[in-house]
Amino acid sequence: MQVLIVEDNRDLAANIVDYLDARGHVADTAGDGVTGLHLAVTQDFDAIVLDLGLPGLDGSEVCRRLRDAGIATPVIMLTARGEIEDRIGGLELGADDYLVKPVSLRELEARLRAQVRRAQGGLEQTRLQVADLILDERTRSVTRAGQPIQLARLDYQLLRLLLRESPAVVSRTRLETEIWGDTPPETDSLRSHIHRLRRVLDRPFKQPLLHTVHGVGYRLAALDELSE
Repeated sequence: MQVLIVEDNRDLAANIVDYLDARGHVADTAGDGVTGLHLAVTQDFDAIVLDLGLPGLDGSEVCRRLRDAGIATPVIMLTARGEIEDRIGGLELGADDYLVKPVSLRELEARLRAQVRRAQGGLEQTRLQVADLILDERTRSVTRAGQPIQLARLDYQLLRLLLRESPAVVSRTRLETEIWGDTPPETDSLRSHIHRLRRVLDRPFKQPLLHTVHGVGYRLAALDELSE
């Protein structure tokens, strides 16, 4: 995701940028409403994180001007104020979601992803596919070449993430955080899960789909996608 962070608290903005960067996203920042509005209007972003209490133009005015200009980029508004009136006001001005500080960075990223999927029409997608490998999120079923594949819960979650990001490389750090949160196991459990996935997804078939990118992470892709 390409994300614009409009936040005058430099420490918070830096924390958000560092977190998103570590998860494979790209984040730009603005420390006031005027700069944030200019960047949002002149550049393309997948989502905007917008502080309500900004110098220059406050977040509500920035959001209103964006919507008046016909810019539909998803906006998640941040504020230190938790009153219901602030939440309603931000949503009525065109914000798509709302978080009260202090913000959980993990929750913020999850909400950003949800808003981007909604904007791209992907919320209703339940069928993820690479080559002849299909995962149906509605039924939690997995098949390859029409053959059912049984997966344990964590293996299923790992496969779903790799399918959602395919054919991009997903870093080890991100995979571990998605599966185990902020407390990954001390042992290299990720390698064990990848080994089990490769055994059931690839070994019975001619074409491998699960690939290791040494020093980075893993990707799920067909051979023709690897050559692009």
